[in-house]
Amino acid sequence: MANLKEVRNRISSVNSTQQITKAMKMVSAAKLRRAQDAITMMRPYAGKLRDIMENISGSLEGGVGGELTKARPVNKVLIIAVNSNRGLCGAFNAGIIRATNKLLRENYAAQVKEGNVKVLCIGKKASDFFSKTPSVYGGNHNGLYNNLDFESVAAVADEVMDKFKKGDYDRVDLIYNQFKNAAVQYVTIEQVLPVAPAVKTEVKVQNDYIFEPGKEQLVLELMPKSIRVQIYKAVLDSNASEHGARMTAMSKATDNAGELLRDLRLSYNKARQAAITNEILEIVAGAEALNG
Repeated sequence: MANLKEVRNRISSVNSTQQITKAMKMVSAAKLRRAQDAITMMRPYAGKLRDIMENISGSLEGGVGGELTKARPVNKVLIIAVNSNRGLCGAFNAGIIRATNKLLRENYAAQVKEGNVKVLCIGKKASDFFSKTPSVYGGNHNGLYNNLDFESVAAVADEVMDKFKKGDYDRVDLIYNQFKNAAVQYVTIEQVLPVAPAVKTEVKVQNDYIFEPGKEQLVLELMPKSIRVQIYKAVLDSNASEHGARMTAMSKATDNAGELLRDLRLSYNKARQAAITNEILEIVAGAEALNG
């Protein structure tokens, strides 16, 4: 059994760790509220914009949408991996890295062999991992989290769209954690480019809208905005998921530290009782020796 000093040192160390995890849990809870409000307010706008795009483009004939809808043989691929700049958030970062590696291995194995797949990282953890493989590392935008607003993310989206138009990439995929609640996040993979054509339905629109400018011009104007919103929503989802995952991880760590403290205090009391019992035995033995 460990001596009393060792147990006291461990109790002090675990107690300090518990205070840190409890503080991190409270900080993440406060950040989660703001991040959750942001993604909750963004989703209706993104959904309505998608509905408008599908409604307009679905009623058009031919390939309307310009370069962003042009499907080409998939020879060059860009994967945008969105995770966080910090750790201590459970499997949040590992899930994105694992899903990206699976995509590289199963979907784009031929392109990887040719060196035609790049991973653009939003988040330091993904950047640290994929930078070790220069053949697939496509740079990073880790500074987005320092000033997370639509303009910053839109600049990244514009850069991606420009490269797609130039033919640098034939397909762009987006991998991120979709936020459901503090305890649940789903790893999600979405195709960003080329924009998939809307599925036409036989249901006719009841109202006869007058478009100004025309439908074709509206699609050309709305499509880049829709892609910017799609990527921005993914980053907001990931941001909320990160704080939720960290809050959950720190809550479990705090609970585990409490259980460990209880075990250590029990061990300390047992060691202390054993030491007292030994002292009593020594005193009794000494007294008997004197009497004898």
